[in-house]
Amino acid sequence: MLLKKYMDAVDQIDPVKYSGKLKRVQGILLESIGPRAAVGEICHIMRREGKSLLAEVVSVRDELVQLMSYEPLHGLETGDAVIASGSPPDVSVGTGMLGRVLNALGMPIDGKGPILVHGRYPMFAHPPSPMDRALISKGIDTGIRAIDAITPIGRGQRMGIFAGSGVGKSTLLGMVARNTSADVNVIALIGERGREVREFIESELGERGLEHSVLVVSTSDSSALARVRGAFTATTIAEYFRDQGKDVMLLFDSVTRFAMSQREIGLAIGEPPTTRGYTPSVFSLLPRLFERSGVSSKGTITGLYTVLVEGDDLDEPISDAVRGYLDGHIVLDRRLAEQNHYPAIDILASVSRVAPRIMGAGTAKAAAKIRKLVAAYRDKEDLIDVGAYARGTNPDVDEAIDKREELNSFLIQGMAEHEETQSILSRGAELAGVASDMQDKGQ
Repeated sequence: MLLKKYMDAVDQIDPVKYSGKLKRVQGILLESIGPRAAVGEICHIMRREGKSLLAEVVSVRDELVQLMSYEPLHGLETGDAVIASGSPPDVSVGTGMLGRVLNALGMPIDGKGPILVHGRYPMFAHPPSPMDRALISKGIDTGIRAIDAITPIGRGQRMGIFAGSGVGKSTLLGMVARNTSADVNVIALIGERGREVREFIESELGERGLEHSVLVVSTSDSSALARVRGAFTATTIAEYFRDQGKDVMLLFDSVTRFAMSQREIGLAIGEPPTTRGYTPSVFSLLPRLFERSGVSSKGTITGLYTVLVEGDDLDEPISDAVRGYLDGHIVLDRRLAEQNHYPAIDILASVSRVAPRIMGAGTAKAAAKIRKLVAAYRDKEDLIDVGAYARGTNPDVDEAIDKREELNSFLIQGMAEHEETQSILSRGAELAGVASDMQDKGQ
């Protein structure tokens, strides 16, 4: 057993070394004559001075091989040897990853030493078969009242968090990571500012959240290829924990940066730009990423994917495409954030497509009543603010005015505030004036 992993590694090695020569360096794209390599295969470019450069084959045209590097291209020269590794990228996995921060290829960057590896998983695995996916019938707790009571998330569901910049996406992810009932968090920070990584770990996640979390980081200064691969590395790690029979929460920030990185790659290799400059490969890659989450015969991956909405336009190409692939969406409203209403979740615009299967009758009635009151108040808000609304005109508006403070108290929640699900559901039922239902969410 101790030698098994080494014997497996030997079995996978191709003893024939294929090599080629670097021909051109143009922008982020490298071109070489040879080696014989498949798309997705890892290659080593031997610089004349310094260590070798890690690159990946992104396109093959006759004898011309196009590659992209995971690292800066400084020091490359035409004629440098390009050696194929004979294998596509994979990810080292093991329970020792918990509490650690990794780069796009799954290597530790937190200075805490090496990670004990239990095996290797392919970075580009197939999603579970549609016939192997059980129905989503149980909820997963987030500890956030506006979600658990109004837009509940099921175990194995994939939800989008749509918001403009500075509206509280990262804060919301940190709250979920700390409060969720999932066994493991896998957090992907793709294309974000380097300053925010340490800030997210210490301010948003905290020690309690980090203990059962794995962070995969590929910051905005990383290569486009590293940003895209970081997304798949995080998904691969989530699959490993799912295969251990665990309920995994995959927190992904952000899909928009991921799509922009793939657009950069697509344009470099000659793909035609389509909608707003996005290349066709962007829209074919998104479902390949999302479909790997969900329910399998062994465990679940619940995915929360943030989408940075350009100009607060929910119909821009990436937002529109992602809504079609996912099982629901949570919308963060800038107007609510400006009113210091955090989390700035617009419960009227947010939808969970599996909510009817995981909510009890009492909770469903309470959620509908709370939505109705918020909608009634919002519809007459201008008249109420200027004192032009006459009480008695609409019973729903009258009730919404009377319960305005209670509604805000329920929907607004501090960063460090945690509440158990049963308490949340009881408070929601009391606020709506309906009978509480403790059979919700499969409990």
